[in-house]
Amino acid sequence: MPTILITGANRGLGLEFVRQYAAAGWRVLATVRDPLSGRATSEAGGEVYVADMADIGTMRRLKQTLAGIQLDVVLNNAGIYGQDQSFGSVDADGFLKVMRVNALAPLQMAELFADQVAAGGIIAAISSKMGSVAENSSGGFYAYRASKAALNMVIKSLSLDLKDKGITVLALSPGWVRTDMGGANAPLEPPEAVAGMRAVLDKAKLADSGKFFHFDGTEVAW
Repeated sequence: MPTILITGANRGLGLEFVRQYAAAGWRVLATVRDPLSGRATSEAGGEVYVADMADIGTMRRLKQTLAGIQLDVVLNNAGIYGQDQSFGSVDADGFLKVMRVNALAPLQMAELFADQVAAGGIIAAISSKMGSVAENSSGGFYAYRASKAALNMVIKSLSLDLKDKGITVLALSPGWVRTDMGGANAPLEPPEAVAGMRAVLDKAKLADSGKFFHFDGTEVAW
């Protein structure tokens, strides 16, 4: 049975990833920040573990708990949007928190779990077209954009550092999805976005490592 570790799995895209991978027969190890929020994850077929992506101590405890389990995919889904991101009103502490969760935590998860990822396995992270320098035509959203751009660089560096281990490392763009973060006006529903990203992961080869893919399989410009 293939095994996937998914962070931020209590709602939205993370919860939908749990549903779809569990339905496909995978063993799903799923993290939530608050143990009281894990019921839906468990009902969707995930094994629930508590880990806060803003707290390296909880990630280290997760590593100890899952030691010895071979992972086929590590999916860094957990992320936050942040507040006060308009020019002239950016909150410095909030900016740093968004960077910590969205960019640093996926790096720390890779450092902790790369030795458990099988050769031919995948480490992936949910990025966003809002982190693409080439795609930025509207400005603003400083913390979120910067965190996803930083995440993309983390993914690129990991792809080089983990190449000899045979691990494929990818950044994924889910599109604008109707979740708590994406809002009610988003055109995509989570099942469609997640199915697309799963298809990208299913087809990924080591030659794709270090690339940034949209949920429809097209490559996104950095």
